[in-house]
Amino acid sequence: MPKNVTVTGASGHIGTALVTLLAERGFSVRAIVHSTMGALSQLPVARMEADITNPASLTRAFSGSEIVYHAAARISIRRSDAAEVHRINVDGTRNVIAACRAAGVKRLIHFSSIEAFTPRPLDSTLDEDRAMEDGSTGSPYAVSKAESEREVRRAAAEGLDAVILNPTAVVGPHDYRPSLMGRALVAFAAGGIPMLIDGGYDWVDVRDIAEAALAAAERAPRGSRYLLGGRWASMAEIARLACDVAGRRPPRLTCPLFIAEASAPLSMFFAVLLGKEPLFTRYSLAALRGNRSISHERAARDLGYRPRDLGDTIRDTLRWFSERRPAGQPAVAAGEA
Repeated sequence: MPKNVTVTGASGHIGTALVTLLAERGFSVRAIVHSTMGALSQLPVARMEADITNPASLTRAFSGSEIVYHAAARISIRRSDAAEVHRINVDGTRNVIAACRAAGVKRLIHFSSIEAFTPRPLDSTLDEDRAMEDGSTGSPYAVSKAESEREVRRAAAEGLDAVILNPTAVVGPHDYRPSLMGRALVAFAAGGIPMLIDGGYDWVDVRDIAEAALAAAERAPRGSRYLLGGRWASMAEIARLACDVAGRRPPRLTCPLFIAEASAPLSMFFAVLLGKEPLFTRYSLAALRGNRSISHERAARDLGYRPRDLGDTIRDTLRWFSERRPAGQPAVAAGEA
């Protein structure tokens, strides 16, 4: 089994879960982080000074690595961030590919997203054969993930040993920054969200993504890609699961999507004014009415992928937040996990 691996975006949600698992399994891990090691400083991993927008630094960081896990990305639901999202997600991936070739890396595992696929048609099962997002329906982030995935597929066709993973909506422990969904779960459990928005997503545990990434590195065919989903659940069910953990009554009111969409520009305005990430935009609201049937049969067959129960994920996530409570997060109710 290969032992020397490098992880880009190592301090992100997926990156932290992956590095933690790799360290537990005895791999020699080099962590490429944007600014700080954060929780990774507690693990037996080496920090590498590199930037995915700097090809030369990546070649040095990848030297001697048998596997590179490329998890670095700029996630944004703001259209104003389109240029930066493209620079990091698309140009950065090109740099990662070039550095893998220059350093003689044996296998690249690229983390894409469910967003890379066009959501339409909504009434049929979405699997790996679905067409890629072309910009007609998705956000700049979705377009960037589709374009970066095309770069990896092109490189694989030219001989690079690369595999692509497409997670759905990620939730779970190791959420140190924390993510928008992580903040929402804590807010649900603390009684801080009085009203829900109609709709839902397909949710996947970050720990299941990390397990699938290790399996893909070991036995996925070159050029393959895998959807990594869990199951679809409405925001009302997510709120109920979080409130059950905390011993609270879930919100009773639900805002119809058309009202939320009408108020999205106002939400964006106040978020920018206050210097905060908006809770929703028209792109994130559109995703709430997206595909309910998403197949991970290919990953189950090839990788032994078996996503855990969503209720267990919510419970474990809230317990994790309760034990660590990142700065600025409200305490979960006394009845928590």
